[in-house]
Amino acid sequence: MKFLLRILCGALLAVALPASAMANKADDTVHIAFAKELDNADIFFSSARESTIFGYAVFDPLVERDLKTGEWVGNLAESFKWVDDTTLEFKLRQGVKFHNGEPFDADDVVFTFNHFSDPKTGVAMPNTVNWIKKAEKVDQYTVRIYLKAPFPAALDYIQSAIPIYPDQYYQKVGAQGFSQKPVGTGPYEVVSIDPGRSYTLKAFEGYHEGGPRHKARIKNVEVRSIPDMNTQIAELFSGSIDFMWRVPEDQAKKIAAQGKFAVTTAPTVRFGYISLDARGRTGDKVPMTDIKVRQAINYAIDRKAIRDAFFSPESKIINSICNPLQFGCEQDVKSYDYDPEKAKKLLAEAGYPKGFSTTLYAYRDKEAAQAIAQMLADVGIDAKLTVLQYAALAEKELHGEVPMGFVTWGSGSILDVSASTSKFFDGSAIDDANNPKLTALLKAGDTTTDVKVRKENYSKALKLIADQAYWVPLWTYTANYVMSPDLDYQPTSDEIVRFFDMSWK
Repeated sequence: MKFLLRILCGALLAVALPASAMANKADDTVHIAFAKELDNADIFFSSARESTIFGYAVFDPLVERDLKTGEWVGNLAESFKWVDDTTLEFKLRQGVKFHNGEPFDADDVVFTFNHFSDPKTGVAMPNTVNWIKKAEKVDQYTVRIYLKAPFPAALDYIQSAIPIYPDQYYQKVGAQGFSQKPVGTGPYEVVSIDPGRSYTLKAFEGYHEGGPRHKARIKNVEVRSIPDMNTQIAELFSGSIDFMWRVPEDQAKKIAAQGKFAVTTAPTVRFGYISLDARGRTGDKVPMTDIKVRQAINYAIDRKAIRDAFFSPESKIINSICNPLQFGCEQDVKSYDYDPEKAKKLLAEAGYPKGFSTTLYAYRDKEAAQAIAQMLADVGIDAKLTVLQYAALAEKELHGEVPMGFVTWGSGSILDVSASTSKFFDGSAIDDANNPKLTALLKAGDTTTDVKVRKENYSKALKLIADQAYWVPLWTYTANYVMSPDLDYQPTSDEIVRFFDMSWK
């Protein structure tokens, strides 16, 4: 079937058949295809970008950064102020209602912050809330958030990772009920969710005015999970879908050459890396616990060749486990140029002259993952490639079952190292290094407002990671967007697709 689809897609590209979105415009529905499913509509329990995008449509944060000016503006909060280094006060917007009619006020904010920052709740990304000490209601429309320590990136996390939930409804239906029928204050409300397959949204007519967002311009949004890119392209040409995201470089170029669709490339905060079980979480005698083996793996990967073959030339090769766009992401650290002979020598010195066998997990970019596996095989490492759905791979990582993982991270689009490096090496159960000195350096950078001190600590931490070759930093990502000629949308550099900014031409 996939072979036939490839033939079909190739034929469509060759003759450049026109796509008609007239039916979609007629019923005011934009049809969108994502490769990955919405793994959880209760987005506190997901680290996937697809959930973040869903969240931006259905929920609102207290504040958000203006993408043009870089200034903070109020959404559910009309204003805010730092009372001191560890206290934020928010004056809330009045007259806002949730999709189910429940009025929004301070109780909803206090519940959201306190419930999801409680370690017992077990959110998917603890680093997004573990800086919160408590939230306190001052009056019906005033809230204070107390921090455990100074945390300069607090507002970034409030924007990207802490949407406000209705306290009464959530406590009534619980996490499972909420994931099936989520309710927010956002520009779109949920019509239906078919787990693992699709979801449908409709414009929320009662959306509040005065904030940085606006009422949805297209009435209905249908998002389907279509893992196979060739199937997506076929449906694009047939007019069944209007919008594709993360289209591979080679296919985006072919589509663009036809001149029938809008193709846009935008930078992102996302970067790729290979995680290595330096801690030995996956069992006894794990080769990656030896620094020489980790160094060998770094030398075995020709990052530039893989980037050139499968990704945009605008993707940047990185030497640190973070994106250069992020504050504190120093790249002047030890780097490992492609040197397979050196890799073989290091493996022999580590006691693996004939290499060893392991498993390489991945969830996307299969061709790049195959290239990585082949390069490892060239130096004697038999890495069996296993491709899983993102949620399944994340679950394995959580339980220490991933000896090597080709993974990407978008940092919630937060331009700060605390959202990337600090998450990975925080001393928690998912930390592959478990180096107290490294964790302390990162924590020192995370919890001071002194810019110079932050940079110094992050610099030391990133140099330590590189010297120990804990992981393999790969490259930054760009995103290719392909759209129907009838759809108007300008992608943003934070890699968040804002449905409410879409409109028909």
